[in-house]
Amino acid sequence: MEVVTGCYEQVLFGYRLRRDHEVWTLSADFTHHAHTGSLSAVAVSNRYIATGSKDETIQLYDMKKKTEHGALLHHDGTITCLEFHSNTHLLSGAEDGLICVWNVKKWECQKSIKAHRGHVTSLSVHPSGKLALSVGTDKTLRTWNLIEGRSAFIKNFKQNAHIVKWSPSGQKYIVVVMNQLDIYSLETASVIGTISHGKRISSVQFITDTLLAVAGDEEVVRLYDCDSQKCLNEFRAHENRIKSIYTFGLEDFHVVMSASNDGYIRAWRLDQDKVQEPPSLLCEVNTSARLTCLSVWRADSSETKNNPDTAVEESLTPTKSKKKIHWSKTDTTEEGGADSNQLPLKKKKKLQTTVEKKKKKCP
Repeated sequence: MEVVTGCYEQVLFGYRLRRDHEVWTLSADFTHHAHTGSLSAVAVSNRYIATGSKDETIQLYDMKKKTEHGALLHHDGTITCLEFHSNTHLLSGAEDGLICVWNVKKWECQKSIKAHRGHVTSLSVHPSGKLALSVGTDKTLRTWNLIEGRSAFIKNFKQNAHIVKWSPSGQKYIVVVMNQLDIYSLETASVIGTISHGKRISSVQFITDTLLAVAGDEEVVRLYDCDSQKCLNEFRAHENRIKSIYTFGLEDFHVVMSASNDGYIRAWRLDQDKVQEPPSLLCEVNTSARLTCLSVWRADSSETKNNPDTAVEESLTPTKSKKKIHWSKTDTTEEGGADSNQLPLKKKKKLQTTVEKKKKKCP
């Protein structure tokens, strides 16, 4: 497993997360400085890592070959959110109000949707891949029909929401406005529960369909029950505010990863039958950077049923000139998206390991 995290200092860090029986370690694997602005988003598939930045670009990394795979230049503004779906598509949102749907096989932009009049602040794809949710600074929540690339439903808010996320089952979703988290039912599209957090919420992760991990502008991570909206547990994870959390399940327990402005990445063990007990610290590493985003790339993800490996091309021919993609009639968005797409690619180069400067395969 590879823990990847971005920071204000424009660097992407990669740390190898290893488990040797009961001993866990985080060891430096690579650093990469491809962006010219602070990193704002990171997403992983079974093969690629995508990072978004204030420099308005999306950088791609091939984790199987340990190479830089190229850059996507379509947005005009900070990249605010990235999400892969089923290893076949990448969705990106930005301050230009656009949501782009990228085909991972050829890295073509299949759809460019003018999603919001303001910034896109967050997006989430339904597990079926047929729907997506987005929130923006126009104080709206929008439901998107990804098959037709059009808006299916719009809900207005009194304030700007900055996080939206589907549950693993897709039967409910959450919307965050400042320190308030509303839980919605997919069937009724109405609020079925509300959680009031202590401070502004910065990151939310579903551990299970009924258990939420929530972090805010403070040092504490809280665990909430979605059905009762009660706080089951809270623990002090860092010495400074937490910027991002990420969770994944193993056979016998769940791991909660946390990244903070204090520069630390920490891995916590959470036993589902002992949710009300404080999680134990598995390992930690100090990056000496102000961290902004976090994710975990798992080498075995292609073997899972939820992440089928779907005919990804081994390489993409680099080109110095911008490549114009011609849109078919069905690709034209109802919201008035861009009428062309540009995909310039940089030459592939190896990620720089933290131990040696020369190009070589990471262990």
